[in-house]
Amino acid sequence: MDGHGTGRDAAAEPGPDGPGGADTPDGPPAPDGRGAVDMTALAPLIMEQMPVPMAYYDRDCRRVWANTAALRVVDRELWQVSGLRPGELAPGVVVGGGQELEQVMREVMASGESRTYETFLRPGGDEHVWTAVLSPVTDGDGRVHGCSVVTLDITEQYRARERMAVLDEASMRIGSTLDVVRTAEELAELATESFADFVAVDLLEPVLAGDEPRPPPPGTDIVFRRTAQASVLDGCPESVVPVGESYALARDSAMGRVLVRGEAVRQDVDEAALVLWEPVDPERVRSMRAHRVHSTLTAPLLARGVSLGIASFGRHRNPDPFDENDLALAGELAARAAVAVDNARRYTREHATALALQRSLLPRRTVRQQAVEVASRYLPNTTGAGIGGDWFDVIPLSGARVALVVGDVVGHGVQASATMGRLRTAVRTLADVDLAPDELLTQLDDLVLKLDREEAVDSAGGSSVTGATCLFAVYDPVTGHCSMARAGHPEPVLVRPDGTAALMELPSGPPLGVGGLPFEAAEFELPERSMLALYTDGLVEAPGRDTDAALTVLRDTLARPTGSLDDTCDAVMEALLPARPDDDVALLLARVGRLDADHHASWELPCDPSVVARARKYAAAQLEAWGLTDAVFTTELVVSELVTNAIRYGGSPIRLRLIRDTALVCEVSDGSSTAPHLRRARIYDEGGRGLLLVASLTECWGTRYGAMGKTIWAEQPLPAS
Repeated sequence: MDGHGTGRDAAAEPGPDGPGGADTPDGPPAPDGRGAVDMTALAPLIMEQMPVPMAYYDRDCRRVWANTAALRVVDRELWQVSGLRPGELAPGVVVGGGQELEQVMREVMASGESRTYETFLRPGGDEHVWTAVLSPVTDGDGRVHGCSVVTLDITEQYRARERMAVLDEASMRIGSTLDVVRTAEELAELATESFADFVAVDLLEPVLAGDEPRPPPPGTDIVFRRTAQASVLDGCPESVVPVGESYALARDSAMGRVLVRGEAVRQDVDEAALVLWEPVDPERVRSMRAHRVHSTLTAPLLARGVSLGIASFGRHRNPDPFDENDLALAGELAARAAVAVDNARRYTREHATALALQRSLLPRRTVRQQAVEVASRYLPNTTGAGIGGDWFDVIPLSGARVALVVGDVVGHGVQASATMGRLRTAVRTLADVDLAPDELLTQLDDLVLKLDREEAVDSAGGSSVTGATCLFAVYDPVTGHCSMARAGHPEPVLVRPDGTAALMELPSGPPLGVGGLPFEAAEFELPERSMLALYTDGLVEAPGRDTDAALTVLRDTLARPTGSLDDTCDAVMEALLPARPDDDVALLLARVGRLDADHHASWELPCDPSVVARARKYAAAQLEAWGLTDAVFTTELVVSELVTNAIRYGGSPIRLRLIRDTALVCEVSDGSSTAPHLRRARIYDEGGRGLLLVASLTECWGTRYGAMGKTIWAEQPLPAS
């Protein structure tokens, strides 16, 4: 019908050009002698008695005729609406004034083609939606005399369509991130845009910490935290609880009952209701009076049968109160938001667990040493993929050397963090036996293959590990020599003392877990005060980012002078990473140093038993020169046993070296690859006690192998000065 008047008695008040212009008999027309019906007389009765609103307008868009159904809609008589244009019926009945409807009528009469139009009427104050079919009325010669309008009330269908549109938008907008607070904000924003004037989302305290809330015991208050709110008014002046603030409600309060029972409720706010609520919550009542809130909805946030919080909706600008359809819509929105909040809550818990595990497995502090000065950064991703398996390590080795390690396990979550911990432990174990970098990666490759096979057998244990990358470097501060090998990992950057920065060209080994392919080490001489930068791919690789350009930024940032390595770390992270990185990032910076001649001494010894005494004298004299007289006795015993073993079981060339670093290191090298064994000598055995004595007198000892034989080393703490 469309806000056009309609007629109740067409025969009583026919209009010009109207279909009710002919006199109508009191009863239905009688059929003629052949049984035919006189449709000319019957047609006006059919249109008059149609339950569908119908109206006719002349060429000047003035109402001429309307049937009873149309007049019933606007509660008028035909004489009251005849001669009126759309919108002239009464103020506010046709939403928008009717000018647009009149324009559509003129277009229909001008084009001679029917058209469908949707309009809004508010007869009696209740807004309804109507679909109108407008058709030109022509005579036998094709001349247009006016426009007929047939209307259908589609209010329910329209409201359902609106609800579906809101729910469709909710499926795209609510839960776009795995962030509890942002999900609550998305619910509040969408609801104020669609059907509410004010929305507040209050979650239970444990939800924000990632924990599953427990039902409050009887007799205790329920503690909420205002997580999000939105309003059609700037600044949400309706709210009496700021975002982020906690408050308590009794279980038997209106909102407490919604949470406990898990059912949405609708409340028309009148003065009687406000008077009833005022003793319990006077501030809220004062705000509702000030902003003329007349209708509210409260819906629980339920997911998997667990109550997570409540969402409150209010109207004050919109004059229509909430109805049952709005209640259903609010409940559906709250249910969808609850699922998203629960997903975000569980992600928050897993993320916190994985991050705690990850950080516990990473080195918290590095051992003090003179070989390198180090600084590091680890930054987990924040996009919801889960904590990754990035790690780094600084491992002290024998002979004052140091190992630098950076690796990345494929995958995310607790499983990746746990696998990272296993690999880091394996690297430390293999490094302690002084394997060369390429040999260490070969052993690590076998370990990853075994882990993959274990995951394939027990797939229920979580996401499987499909590989890892690793870069392993060993630096010797005595010689300045550095040996490196990588397994599918980005190349490190070397910044020389003159400020030039460049990628170090290393043979590209396969990622760990591929198996069957060799790894190759590269050897470098590093100038003193050079800086090495080891990092994971998340620092320079990201969707939509040019990796080469990122590497250029990395080199330029590293080459820029800063106050300290920590400052350089911060500068690199700021230059390359967005506020919310897509992947985990590990960065390890190491400035290499050298041990000068005052910190180490070495002697070449002949393969002759008589040289043992001379070796003891060399060692004692050097310790005296270093001021370590308290260590002379122990060191002489160690030197005597190690040199004797080299002469008896090894061979030329034999070399003795003392290193004064953070500990006192005694090394004896020989040309044999025979492995020494620690054994317990029997009472009457004449030998076999040398290594046992060394192990008893020193803090630690071991063997490492090289291209020309082996080195047995023993380390003892420096005497307190």
